[in-house]
Amino acid sequence: MTRPGVLLALAWLALPATGEANSGLDQLSRRDEVLGWEAVGRVEIGSEGFCTGTLIATDLVLTAAHCLFHRQTGQPVDIGSIRFRAGLSGDEVVAESGVVRAVALSGYDPAGPTDEKNIRHDLALLQLAQAIPAAVAAPFAVSDAAGVKEVSVVSYAIGREQALSWQRSCGVIGQRDGLIGFNCDVDFGSSGAPVFDRSGSRARIVSIVSAGHRDADGVVAFGTVLPDGIAELKADLRSGTGVLSASTGETAAPGPTIRRIGVATDPGTTGARFIKP
Repeated sequence: MTRPGVLLALAWLALPATGEANSGLDQLSRRDEVLGWEAVGRVEIGSEGFCTGTLIATDLVLTAAHCLFHRQTGQPVDIGSIRFRAGLSGDEVVAESGVVRAVALSGYDPAGPTDEKNIRHDLALLQLAQAIPAAVAAPFAVSDAAGVKEVSVVSYAIGREQALSWQRSCGVIGQRDGLIGFNCDVDFGSSGAPVFDRSGSRARIVSIVSAGHRDADGVVAFGTVLPDGIAELKADLRSGTGVLSASTGETAAPGPTIRRIGVATDPGTTGARFIKP
């Protein structure tokens, strides 16, 4: 059976890559190397595994919506089990906090396929139990990706889950209907990782890692463009619309299995989804 996600991947792969050739991954394993990236952290989801997230306010972490749902059932994870660990490097963190509330972008279907619609809505905000002062980890601004040809990604992933890895430069393959494709080196656990435009005085988030396609030629990753979805998520948090709480245990309707890449040792848990033909 043909999967819509595979068609999406092949369509993007048919486009010529733009921007400069990819740089390699730099592991930020020393505290001094984390400077400037302290707001990027590991989103630990109980025993489910982990994703990557970024502070966009002192108490708000941007990540992928699919990180909030169990792979097999489409049910929400226990929000109270989520912990954000900013700037994690080895056994040290810059700061950390539990999560009290979370909200996925309206239109995201936790029981749906990895297709253009779900990738376009694969955004979520986590509200921290304790704000992390900007002097400790300065939040990043979000921006649109218009005209951006080169991006940078900072993420955790399987095999490099104990320290941030920074790819200084990778190319934007194209943008279409609210989606962006880029040939950055992402893997299990990179879900929600910030995709940065570094052309200004400070890096700005223009997308997050949602899904991807890997083959012998490398990786093509996909995400939604910003910042419209961020404004909607903040409004939903204020109004309580669709909010998942650590205390209420709200649930979503069950549905078919979601195919995702794993984020820890088990490739069947929550995390960045890779599309396989």
